[in-house]
Amino acid sequence: MISKKVCMLGAFAVGKTALVGRFISSIFEDKYITTVGVNIKKKQIAVAGQEVTLMIWDLAGEDEFQGVQLAHMRGAAGFLLVIDGTRRSTLETALKLQERATKEIGAMPFVVIVNKTDLLPQWEINDADLADLAARGWTVLKGSAKSGAGVPEAFEALATRAIGAA
Repeated sequence: MISKKVCMLGAFAVGKTALVGRFISSIFEDKYITTVGVNIKKKQIAVAGQEVTLMIWDLAGEDEFQGVQLAHMRGAAGFLLVIDGTRRSTLETALKLQERATKEIGAMPFVVIVNKTDLLPQWEINDADLADLAARGWTVLKGSAKSGAGVPEAFEALATRAIGAA
């Protein structure tokens, strides 16, 4: 059995906790609860024919008052970088977080998920923005914690990269 620590990174209120809830329990809670510090959940999945236990560290989001505590990422095998498709500012925050994480913790596997495809008509992030991220060599997926679309795929893509980085 392989066990991997992975972290959730992103701006305040992008849906990190909702994505974890959807992945772990197949539920969506539309009542917003701010993460203080870190919440840790685990789930066992099969990746490339191996059983992998993901220890998912859901870190408090970054906002103008508080930065993400990257010390929580030490020992992580990768991270899911979450962007809210309805808020362009969360793209800028994600870019800064990825740069900070690389500088402070070192390069590690990550996957980008642009959350809230259930609100596509309200998106401020467009295909050109996503193409720019992909041009950096980043894996970029779209998903929705509310509908569940793309959520398992994002965690599985991250797990695949994390075990490859073992």
